[in-house]
Order: sequence, then structure tokens, then C-alpha cells
Amino acid sequence: MSDGLFDQFKTWYEKRHDYARDWKARTGGQVVATMCTYTPEELLIAAGMLPVRVLGAHEPQNVTEPHIFGMFCPFCRDSLAQGLLGRFDYAEGVTLTQSCIQYRQTFGSWRLHVPTVKWDYYVPMPNEVQSQHSRKAHHAEVQSFRVFLQTLIGKEITDAMLKDALAVCDENRRLLRELYEFRKEADPKVTGVEALYASLTAQFIDKREHNEMLKKVLAALPTRKVERKTGARFMTIGSENDDIAFMGMVESVGATIVVDDQCSGSRYFWNASKPEDDVIKAIADRYCDRPACPTKDYPAHTRFDHVLGLAKDYGVEGAIFLQQKFCDPHEGDYPDLKRHLEDNGIPTLFLEFDITNPIGPFRIRIEAFLETLSEEELF
Repeated sequence: MSDGLFDQFKTWYEKRHDYARDWKARTGGQVVATMCTYTPEELLIAAGMLPVRVLGAHEPQNVTEPHIFGMFCPFCRDSLAQGLLGRFDYAEGVTLTQSCIQYRQTFGSWRLHVPTVKWDYYVPMPNEVQSQHSRKAHHAEVQSFRVFLQTLIGKEITDAMLKDALAVCDENRRLLRELYEFRKEADPKVTGVEALYASLTAQFIDKREHNEMLKKVLAALPTRKVERKTGARFMTIGSENDDIAFMGMVESVGATIVVDDQCSGSRYFWNASKPEDDVIKAIADRYCDRPACPTKDYPAHTRFDHVLGLAKDYGVEGAIFLQQKFCDPHEGDYPDLKRHLEDNGIPTLFLEFDITNPIGPFRIRIEAFLETLSEEELF
């Protein structure tokens, strides 16, 4: 759509490094490069810092193989390349909360070989969040992160400061859920590209500023005029994907992406915290309770029914798996999740992503998938 309603999110996305530098200049606060959406950013915000998630640049690079293997997933290599090339030279710190082993190695290489980073911190979150011991363990790790940050900034991060930061983050999650509700309509007032701009920018824009922009958009959406045909209702599933060009291509050939199960989208914000007297427990438990990525979804596969539920709630007619090449966790989940969706009447398409993606060949695959959805029963 061309009414400019989401232009601020688009500008933020395209100029995210400029935004971070400007925020740092006007606030005097520290900027922290965050790896993985399991990072408890509430603590960074309470410490007066700006969390800036490392996203894909989608540009060819040749600087990472001295540091990590070429068979690591493209997102790992893209993330490390941006550090090595100085894209995050404004960030004082870098953090990672345990996700996959490849990204942990990427973080290790970043902390060793990106000279502008002054400090780093690794949060060893349990992968088996379904264990009866996981919440106690993660509570202890989040508290340790708090102690580290207090030492770093030279002052106490009080419960009141943490509760304020948690409230801001929970408001952001609620507002993004409200935005997604408009995608359930027969003719959605929000495209997949617009929703992606909103969810991605929440991961590196000051939350209070982002919340105010979301409120303006949400106030305007009920009377927004839909100027495009919805076409087939698609869902995207899988590895980290912030490839705007790909999403735009999908929505240019007769489809609308109405929902996703990705850490660049719904998995980042889907659940808010639960009320607790212990604010560290509220923060830690929220990440344990989050819609799981495959690294944290065992022994029971809770995400299978979650993904199917999203597909039903949003009237999905086809699901596109966006698989980062060599992403072992999602690759392991794919056969069973594909079967689960198809057994419940949701056709699927598998696409393998790299740092740069061939939009032309992908367009042919998407158009062929659309044709299969529109075929009439001949016999």
C-alpha cells in the first residue's frame, strides 16, 4: 500500500545504524549489539542502554571463513561479517543468549575479533526449557546478568527500574499483537512487508519511541482503505529471515503473507510476561514460555500445534518454509512440521535461503506454488 502509514518503520529499518548513532549522541547511553531474540533486553533497557539486534545485511562477503566454517548458516556468517566490517562500530557491548551452537561460535568470534567492542556477555540459557529445573536455572542466569550490568555501569539496577523496563517491553508486545490482529481480516489492512518492518524495528529502536509509532498506526488502521487484492493467504515459517526483498516479491505475484512463525516476527513478541512479585522471575520465565524455536522445543514439540494454530487463526492457505542453509535445528524439525501441516490441510513449499537470495528463481517457485493452490479437481 502507498499511503505512507508504515514509512517511519521502513526508514528506521533502512537507516538502523544511523538511528543507533543518533540515539547514542542525544542520550549518552551505551548501544549493545544483541544476538538472538532470547536476549533479556529488559535488563539492558533498565541499565539505560539501547539493545540493537544484529540482522542480516544480505550482501556478499569474504571476511568470515578465517573465523567460522563456511558450512555455518548464512545468517551466522552475515552477522559476523557486519561486525568484522565495522558496521557496529558504535556498539560498546555485544551479548548472546544461548541458542544454536553455530551462533555461539559466531558470538565467540565477534568478541575476539571485533576491536571496537569494549565488553561482552554470554547468557547460558537452558535449551531444555521444558525441564522442571529450567526456570530456576534461567532465573539465576538473568540475575547474574543483572549483577554484571550493575558493575559495568557503576550503579544498582533496582526492581523499580526493571519493572518499568518490563512494562515498556510488554506494551510493545501487546501493540504488535494488536497489529497482527488486522492481518486476520478477509482483506488485511496490513501487508506482510509492513508487519515485518514493524516487528524488526522493535528489535533495535528505543521501545518507548517504537510504542508511540505503533499507537499512531493502530489508530489509523480501522479506517484504512485496502488498495490491493489479498490473493492467496501465506504463512512463513523457519529460520531467521529479514529479507524484505523476498517478502515484497511474494506479495507482488498474487499473495499476502498474513502471519509467520519466525524470530524476526511473531516469536520475538508473541507472549508478554506474567505478574510476579520477583521481577527477575517474571522476565526469565517470559523467555522460557515464549513460542519456542527448535533449539528449545524438546522433548515435546510444542511449536507444531502452535504453528498449526496460527495457520488456522489467520486463514492460511499455504505455508512457505524459509530455511537458512545449514540451519540444523530447523532442518531437523522440517519433515515432521511439514507433515503436521499437510495432514491438517495446509500445503507447504520449502525454500533454502543464503546470504543473498535469487529473487528470479524464487519468484518462479512461488508462482508455481500459487498455481497448485488454484488448480481445480479434474477427475
